[in-house]
Amino acid sequence: MEFPEELKYTEEHVWVLLEEGLATIGVTDFAQDSLGDVVFVELPEEGTLLECGKPFGVVESVKAVSDVYAPLSGEVIEVNEELQDAPELVNTSPYEDAWMVKIRLAENADLDELMDADEYQEFMAEEE
Repeated sequence: MEFPEELKYTEEHVWVLLEEGLATIGVTDFAQDSLGDVVFVELPEEGTLLECGKPFGVVESVKAVSDVYAPLSGEVIEVNEELQDAPELVNTSPYEDAWMVKIRLAENADLDELMDADEYQEFMAEEE
């Protein structure tokens, strides 16, 4: 299982890359492994306002359909259109090619709730 150090994580197994007021968001290696083969990804449109803790997308696999929860509040400025035609990228490249959305952070974006890689690994160990 991978836990890239430069990312932040949530208890809902979503990762965040923070860069100059923008956040790139996707699901973790653990999430994709738990889901199994991903066959469909539904994402919001550009301009959608995400609210921290609320669902913003859906990942459908051969095993289950799962909501993806926003780790931060902000406006969607870019959507990974490639996932429409190649949802399996979630399985093969969860941290690179399968990013889901990029958002411009809201002023009230609560960055304190995010875990670093070490905290996320500890959380994972407690969940088992």
